[in-house]
Amino acid sequence: MKKNKIFVACDSTNISKVEHIIKETTNPKIKFGYKFGLEFLNSKNGRSFISKLRNKIIFADLKLHDIPNTCISVIKAIKDLKVNYLTIHISSGLEALKAAKKVTGRVKLVGVTILTSLDDKSLKEIGFDKNIKKLIYHQAKLANKAKLDAIVCSAQEAKIVKKVFKKEIITPGIRFSSKANDQKRILNPKQAYKEGSDWLVIGRPITKGNIKKNIQILIDHLSQ
Repeated sequence: MKKNKIFVACDSTNISKVEHIIKETTNPKIKFGYKFGLEFLNSKNGRSFISKLRNKIIFADLKLHDIPNTCISVIKAIKDLKVNYLTIHISSGLEALKAAKKVTGRVKLVGVTILTSLDDKSLKEIGFDKNIKKLIYHQAKLANKAKLDAIVCSAQEAKIVKKVFKKEIITPGIRFSSKANDQKRILNPKQAYKEGSDWLVIGRPITKGNIKKNIQILIDHLSQ
């Protein structure tokens, strides 16, 4: 039976809390990976902690967004961490995407589309004249051209992305209920997998409270 794949968002700088999250997220029905964002990666002990992790799928959500040479330099600087996935904003441009891809080696380079905290109104405020769906379709074509290994997008756009990008799709903005918090484009786990997501990124719905109980709620939800 194919396992559902979840990246658990370790959104904390507390090493003990992160260790607890990793220890508690074990279940034969789910394949777990661990997403570490800028908060953790820039913390005093975060880098050291990740360098010592073994036999875990590590997702470094650095969201690189810079000129090609800087992107290359950052990737080379974190090679010792042995991460499995690394994010770069597709809006960095084709040249930066191609340059980054050349130096990632075995690390899967993940293109970030439009953040799930944004909606069409937010895009207009920034200065974009395309709506989210059109813009993400365009970005997915660019990611395909740059031969990226995966794409981060809302589950609401997964089907659009799959039209032009045939590799892994990773989706944040996953909620068990309609409570969106700081996200705008959300779906529940079952809907997200149905739309074509390969990996779901889930933070608070798993890590807040009793983790094992939360995982069982997730499994029950998926089996309905």
